[in-house]
Amino acid sequence: MSTSPSSNSAAPGHIEARLAELGLTLPAPMKPAGAYIPTRRVGDLVFVAGQIPVRDGRVITQGHVPETVTLDVARSCAEQCVLNGLAAVKGEIGNLDLIECVVRVGVFVACDPQFEDHPKVADGASELLARIFGDAGRHVRAAVGAPSLPRGVPVEVEFTFKLRAGA
Repeated sequence: MSTSPSSNSAAPGHIEARLAELGLTLPAPMKPAGAYIPTRRVGDLVFVAGQIPVRDGRVITQGHVPETVTLDVARSCAEQCVLNGLAAVKGEIGNLDLIECVVRVGVFVACDPQFEDHPKVADGASELLARIFGDAGRHVRAAVGAPSLPRGVPVEVEFTFKLRAGA
């Protein structure tokens, strides 16, 4: 059985069932921390503002990779950003099964100038999206370093999703 929602015959709740199968649950969508909106739908695209690793209303960890945050913890932070991003897009469109594919992911990593493993951190997000959406979760990506991120978090992730025709 394919986990890709690329066919229009996906049963309602397929993606949420896949999340449950993976032992994952979506949080409530986060409220914006500034003068912006969390999502914007433009035609068949949904853009999701940068998501930080917050779980149950609390930042998972703070610091720079790898000085105070290990690569493994940073990857798990990127995974939490995916769940937060999916919660935001679900708040916009109501049903994750309307997503045809993940188009682009931008990953920001708080790190020192010598750090070069941004792709390894970003893989936390990319690999989770592929586990959830199958081939439709594969995407183009940017992974860049930053001197600091909001609330002192080590990772922030933004998303662009393409919706199915007629969604």
